[in-house]
Amino acid sequence: MTKAEKQEQDFGLNAEEMAKQGMHLGHKTSRINPKMKPFLVGTRNDVHVIDLDQTLIKLKQALEFIQSLIASGKTLLLVGTKVQVKNLVKEVALECNLPYVNERWLGGTFTNFETLKKRIEYFKDLENKKAAGELEKYTKKEQLMFDREINTLETKFGGIKNMNQLPDAVFVMDMRKDILPVKEAKLKGIKIIGVADTNVDPNLADYPIPANDDAAPSIKYILDKVKEVILKLKK
Repeated sequence: MTKAEKQEQDFGLNAEEMAKQGMHLGHKTSRINPKMKPFLVGTRNDVHVIDLDQTLIKLKQALEFIQSLIASGKTLLLVGTKVQVKNLVKEVALECNLPYVNERWLGGTFTNFETLKKRIEYFKDLENKKAAGELEKYTKKEQLMFDREINTLETKFGGIKNMNQLPDAVFVMDMRKDILPVKEAKLKGIKIIGVADTNVDPNLADYPIPANDDAAPSIKYILDKVKEVILKLKK
């Protein structure tokens, strides 16, 4: 069995399938990050093409790390705020019982976590009071204000309301758009898994995955593999 065949067997990874999802298509050649050059195989119509053999190897390493992380009872936070991937991120996070951020990243989520926790506790307290009917003693106008506040807090904190401590790792779908969680993770010593498109510095992540970060099918392929790994462990 060749090395590539062994890697495909491990997680069902397949370079041909990756190509069908457009994972190899990077950005225009004018937008290259020089540090991505080792992961490229050429250009097509002024667009850089990512070497999917390397993507397969790097994705395998990331999945092995996630497997080890979850098996040890540690926490992985998913981050993806792009319109085309935010629903995918939420779906996989809910299926795998992972915390997630798929709206705007709140500055200080990692670096000022204790203060953030107080706001989350307030949010959860409001939710509990509403569920228990304790807000019904207020006027309809006041109840409407509470409902609006709960909805606002849900948008901000809904995906991380059960994250009681800093995660052990963060998986960022676009390290250019969501650079803030990457920077905060580095400051707090949190491991970073990140999709690295051709306009991104792959060295930002401990486990970079060279791949198209704009196409939903590309991100879906990666997240589906993450989901498979985690759900197998939780059976």
